[in-house]
Amino acid sequence: MTKSSAKTRADQVREWYEQYGPALVAYASSILGERSSAEDALQQVFLKLLRGAMELPSPARPYLFSAVRNAALSMTRKSRRDVPLADEAGPDNKCEQWFQAPAELGYWSAKLEGAIRELPQEQGEVLIMRIWGEMSFDEIATVLAISINTVASRYRYALAKLRERMQPLEVGNEHTAK
Repeated sequence: MTKSSAKTRADQVREWYEQYGPALVAYASSILGERSSAEDALQQVFLKLLRGAMELPSPARPYLFSAVRNAALSMTRKSRRDVPLADEAGPDNKCEQWFQAPAELGYWSAKLEGAIRELPQEQGEVLIMRIWGEMSFDEIATVLAISINTVASRYRYALAKLRERMQPLEVGNEHTAK
């Protein structure tokens, strides 16, 4: 591989990282339950791409979600022997946030994240790929190796559950604002 092709590869991988990285971290967080492990999974995939251990895929987005999913699931299998001391909680008993939100939206971001954590994993991963990953149902079906109808159903159920869980927050907030 020549220097110019190596530079082109690095530039392409950097562009994908900048474009898809935040959504991929959120997606891996939904599988792994914590942002730091999700970042590790993302790093594994992008290091393989940079080192040339795999061909540059086309189209990139579905491939990247699939690769990050595989890395996250692999990390989950390797860590099964670890026993969590508290349910996804750190030393201060706070869950690590998946999303980065502006400070003024921190409360609502945490509430939404909590509601997404309560979804069944199958629904949560479809929701994250669709909204944050901006993937089509067809692309999600390819990544998860399921039918497009199953993807649509999981997405619909996830949205319904989120509406239900976020509704009491909106009503409660209106009463406190008066």
